[in-house]
Amino acid sequence: MSMRVEHLKPQFGSIVHVDKSALLDADTVARCLELLEERGVLVFPRIDLSDAQQLAFTDRLGTRVNYTRSVPGGTAAEADVYKITLDPQINNQPEYVQGTFFWHMDGLNSDIPPPKATVLSGRRIARRGGQTEFASTYLAYESLPEEEKAEMSGLRVVHSLMSSMRRVVDDPTEEDLQRWSQPPIKEHPLVWNRRSGRKSLIIGSSADHVVGMPLPDGRALLARLVEWAAQPDFHYKHDWQEGDLVIWDNTGTLHRVRPYQRDSGRTMHRTTIAGDEAVN
Repeated sequence: MSMRVEHLKPQFGSIVHVDKSALLDADTVARCLELLEERGVLVFPRIDLSDAQQLAFTDRLGTRVNYTRSVPGGTAAEADVYKITLDPQINNQPEYVQGTFFWHMDGLNSDIPPPKATVLSGRRIARRGGQTEFASTYLAYESLPEEEKAEMSGLRVVHSLMSSMRRVVDDPTEEDLQRWSQPPIKEHPLVWNRRSGRKSLIIGSSADHVVGMPLPDGRALLARLVEWAAQPDFHYKHDWQEGDLVIWDNTGTLHRVRPYQRDSGRTMHRTTIAGDEAVN
């Protein structure tokens, strides 16, 4: 295995230099999984994978899952590849993609464990905007004062797709409201106690309110924690080049995309690794 790794931040993010012909080797896969656990975000610059190659690598990293077949772009590429675009020829419901302009974690309203990791390749890049940002919810929790950790212990948060969508649509139609109410509303702990022994925050745009706390107080807490997680030491912004591949730990990392024009042509192909740890 010939692999060279550069760290982006002292505790968060790494660039992986490896030939794509070696991606399916057992040693390469094992090292990538170790780095994903340790570093949260892995960048493979201009590795230029086809859909078939990306799916093969995804399958080597874990069990493949597709939870977006029902949204525009969910069936526009090879099976289990989600094409993320604002191109109106493909996506006639842009609010789902525009909702990703805000910090979030994927799959928090699904009836399956949150996806373990996301694999994203840059196919067409916007001239302006379109960078993807990441923030570690592991490091955010671990850096909190002990008094605040104690105060958050036991708190639970209600998550809904509606919470995410109201950030991008001012006057939803009845059809919109019906569509957005289809994913179940979920209640998760604010602090996820992981089987590894680490703890992370479950926050982001889907987090609507804190159970048992006055609405403004709970929402202010959730907003403050997102700001805390996005501080420079825990944050990385990726400036895409065509052919880049980025993998991140969805269970311990927030992400968002910088806004870009709907007619920019920006297109990303996403595959997803199934989660194997229920939230508790």
